[in-house]
Amino acid sequence: MSTRPDLPHRLPVADGRYVVDRACAEDVPAVVALLRDDLLGASREGGEHDLEPYRAAFAALDADPNQLLVVVRDEAGNAAGEVVGTLQLTFVRGLSRGGATRLQVEAVRVAAPTRGSGLGAALMAWAAEHGRARGAVLAQLTSDLRRTDAHRFYARLGWTHSHAGFKLDLT
Repeated sequence: MSTRPDLPHRLPVADGRYVVDRACAEDVPAVVALLRDDLLGASREGGEHDLEPYRAAFAALDADPNQLLVVVRDEAGNAAGEVVGTLQLTFVRGLSRGGATRLQVEAVRVAAPTRGSGLGAALMAWAAEHGRARGAVLAQLTSDLRRTDAHRFYARLGWTHSHAGFKLDLT
């Protein structure tokens, strides 16, 4: 079983112009812009001119075979493909569930002008399939309680609100 996905991969969206691909260092500014492009991210993410912490984090996660940061490119009329979506996958091996691997999905973002196109659903379906291919038996994600639109989206895709999460700020 390969730890690297078969990428790039065309997503089955009506217009067929979106491709999910492994993020590269040059994508970091676009990913950070997507993370900042909402009410919570705007106040949480660092200044747009200081990308160094993000570049260092990208280098570390890109070197880890249990991490995968992907971007979605809109290839309509753009050879390089504008980044219009992203998510991070983490594979967590544990002793529970018979030593199962879990797929943790985080930092799911789709650019505002692209929402409602089916792209988010196609990206989440791809993530689940990639998790299965890597041997994950369960996919999980966390979402801030204030992201009610995102919660409706995940529920529509069949994700269940099954647990309460807790966080502890360690700074």
